[in-house]
Amino acid sequence: MFYTDREQAIDMNKKNKIIPWEYSFPSILLIGLIVVFPIIYTIYISFTNMNLYHWTDYEFIAFDNYRRALTKLDSGFLSALLTTIIWTVLNMVIQILLAYFIALGLNADGLKPARLYKTLLMFPWAMPAYISILLWRVGIYNPQYGLLNKIRSAFGLSSMDFLSENIPAFISCMVLNLWMALPFLIMMMDGALQSVDISCYESAKLDGGGWWAQNLYITIPSIKPVLAPSIIMTTFTTFKQFDIIYLLTMQKGSLTGATLQTVITYAHQNAFVSNNYGLSSAVSIVIFGFIVLFSLFVNRGIGEEGA
Repeated sequence: MFYTDREQAIDMNKKNKIIPWEYSFPSILLIGLIVVFPIIYTIYISFTNMNLYHWTDYEFIAFDNYRRALTKLDSGFLSALLTTIIWTVLNMVIQILLAYFIALGLNADGLKPARLYKTLLMFPWAMPAYISILLWRVGIYNPQYGLLNKIRSAFGLSSMDFLSENIPAFISCMVLNLWMALPFLIMMMDGALQSVDISCYESAKLDGGGWWAQNLYITIPSIKPVLAPSIIMTTFTTFKQFDIIYLLTMQKGSLTGATLQTVITYAHQNAFVSNNYGLSSAVSIVIFGFIVLFSLFVNRGIGEEGA
């Protein structure tokens, strides 16, 4: 059979369209098994009453789990969501401000041991989180022989259990999170600051621009595109923070008395303590939805700003 040049071109075009899919099929299959299938299965479970007592004979209950989580005030989800939002906002605002000013200090003229300081700052971020959290719990927050209570005793103050009540426990968890997370943002800001053209500052000085004006109109706009992905990633990590709050206040066998809950610890409690897998799956999907919406909102804002 003979083909015309046009038919051969059409046939070749079809093959060129199919070949990329053939090469990428193993990767697509792997992503589907590892990422897509668990999400779909979690959505399916969220519409059932699956729990420890209904492991195989669970029933389809439609939106009851979502209704219970989002509308029942005594379910604990709404308060956990509010705590998570406050946790995320406070941590990110403090992290960004502290990291920015520390990075500025590390880039100040005449700071000779700057490299040493930058190396030491990386230790909290480089250490395994589990070890850091337990060290803080035992060595700093312990009501009997922790460092903070040793300092309080030196000033004649009585010992205090920093993890026994919600507000002190929240602040204690936030301080530890800042200690662990700040080095990453400092490192990102330090790299971004070094990319700013020095001649811009010289021109600003000639025009009478002070320190604040230089930061507002030169430094921040210059490093903003570089820092945006790092800040977004840190925000997601902070929103999904689990290990700090759980290990400091909720670890089985080491409960402190605080009833502090975030959406992640709430989902964990329903899945592995109350064994209510349907409700836990519904909460997980709600969290996933929040993160997706936030991602779309942030990416849209970055795209509009870049345009």
